[in-house]
Amino acid sequence: MIPSVEALRTTLDGRFAEVRTDVRDQMAKFRPVRPGLSVEEYRERVLELIHELAATGRPHAGFAPEYGGQGDVGGVVAAFMALGYGDLSLLVKAGVQWGLFGGAVQVLGTSRHHDKYLRRIMDGDLLGCFAMTETGHGSDVQHLRTTATYDLTTREFVIDTPEPGARKDYIGNAARDGQMAVVFAQLITAGVSHGVHAFLVPIRVDGEPAPGVEIGDCGHKAGLNGVDNGRLTFHQVRVPREALLNHFADVAEDGTYSSSIENENRRFFTMLGTLVRGRISVAGGAGSAAQKALTLAIRYGERRRQFSDPATGQEVAVLDYRAHQRKLLPALATTYALAFAQDDLIADMDRIQRPGAAPVESEQRELENRAAGLKAIATWHATHTIQTCREACGGAGYLSENMLPQLKADTDVFTTFEGDNTVLLQLLAKGLLGDYGKRVGALSPLGLARFAGGQALESVAERTGANKLPHRVRRLTPRSREAQRALIADRAEHLLAGVARRLRPALRKGADQFGIFNAAQDHLLEAARAHVDRIVVDAFVAGIARTPDPAVRALLEKVCDLHALSVIERDRAWFLEHGRLTASESRAVTAAVNDLCAELRPHARLLVDGFGIPESWLACPLLDDPAPTTAGSDPVPDLVG
Repeated sequence: MIPSVEALRTTLDGRFAEVRTDVRDQMAKFRPVRPGLSVEEYRERVLELIHELAATGRPHAGFAPEYGGQGDVGGVVAAFMALGYGDLSLLVKAGVQWGLFGGAVQVLGTSRHHDKYLRRIMDGDLLGCFAMTETGHGSDVQHLRTTATYDLTTREFVIDTPEPGARKDYIGNAARDGQMAVVFAQLITAGVSHGVHAFLVPIRVDGEPAPGVEIGDCGHKAGLNGVDNGRLTFHQVRVPREALLNHFADVAEDGTYSSSIENENRRFFTMLGTLVRGRISVAGGAGSAAQKALTLAIRYGERRRQFSDPATGQEVAVLDYRAHQRKLLPALATTYALAFAQDDLIADMDRIQRPGAAPVESEQRELENRAAGLKAIATWHATHTIQTCREACGGAGYLSENMLPQLKADTDVFTTFEGDNTVLLQLLAKGLLGDYGKRVGALSPLGLARFAGGQALESVAERTGANKLPHRVRRLTPRSREAQRALIADRAEHLLAGVARRLRPALRKGADQFGIFNAAQDHLLEAARAHVDRIVVDAFVAGIARTPDPAVRALLEKVCDLHALSVIERDRAWFLEHGRLTASESRAVTAAVNDLCAELRPHARLLVDGFGIPESWLACPLLDDPAPTTAGSDPVPDLVG
């Protein structure tokens, strides 16, 4: 039985299907940005779209009801993801305005900020920036150099850029449209620094730079040129004491600093943790871009024909070739898997951060860790997938009119903004190691002895090549979901345990902590990535279990198999080296991937149509009826053309 497109789309849309349908309908009415605009024309058009988007009321949904919102934290992120089907400059500028700038005011500020600014931010009347990144400090936010020094005599904060490296850089909305910025700076009062805090700072007055604010333009970029990224330098800029976003800390008129969180490190990470929505949104936007690229490439692959089948004399659709299927269908399966993982993440974020929800620190930390890992993997996947789709469309894929080059350029920066992916995986690994230590520490003496014995046995077996490992998954049946999950989970656990052993010496007094950590960094990153592999597969399996339509469920079972086996195939060297697979089992995995590509080939168009991308945002010459082709005797020109 073949499922309907509507049933597949509803399943993939998940818990926020209604929101996504609404945004698709709205997007279908938006006029796409035409190619070939100058940077200034492009920025102006995206600003027009921002106001059109604000007029729909959709960006208001994520804000508190008392200010005209709906408190729908998850819904607004789901809506943001759907914008990824359209112009990505619009997606990013919307994310800056309502996610980063507006989100920071909402979660880091209090009623004095909410009453004054939130409604204007929601309506798009007050355009703002999120000024965190500095020229000299991007990932190491805790050591930003911008200062906010409290002047007791005037009861003001003085915002200053003390050196060139402290200039705020790459700031969205800064070069052209922003009127105000949430500026992250070291709060200093009475000569004591209390760490990084956020301040509301006007950067323009009547369209001109505010006194003491120097604004630069980042200029033409590789992509996202509809976003006016700029640079901000502050020369002794004075703002009132109330400019401090004081949800977590405040400064009294006499300069006394107070905070509900005494520990500076914990306070800093708590403040940043409340902004996790931006990281989740970027992962979702990357997923939407990958879906769009796959839709273009797979539709084209069905239409484009090259070389004759000797048995029939008819030219063959390129998607019928195994090599072409291998390029696109595993990527399609992983894109589905990530969509289910993203849906789970948004649902948990909505539950934890919805207005009125009682905060649970452990749940918030787990959410932050998962968001860090999924953002890294989803954006890397998008970058790789879009490049693969570009290649799969040959010369046509290189033409700007066919969208793929722009998708490639616009999403390239996703791997480094809202957190550099390598740093995010280290953040995830740190959290995993902390949890691992607690689990091991909670064992009884007998349990700890058994655990240590198992670790020792496995270590010896690996060094000697013995195939008697305690977690060996024997007699792998590739289509067994239990076996797939066991292999992926076992790898994640093994890598985490191994890196924990390697880092244990750093706990000793006088140890070279940096040297030990640096030597194990590759291992640390691989452990984090393996953990994400595990949660993505588990999310896909859980999503299938929730699917009521039997035809959809049957199709998704095959898609899930293809994703899981592709992950195992990618890491089969590790599975072989560690005795988890035999050589024949490894070959069976590859054979199963090939078989699944063939089985899913007839459903490829259905699977991409299930994304529900508005046709107006897919219209391009690539998908027009192709000109008749004739098989040539020399295959090289046809292959490259």
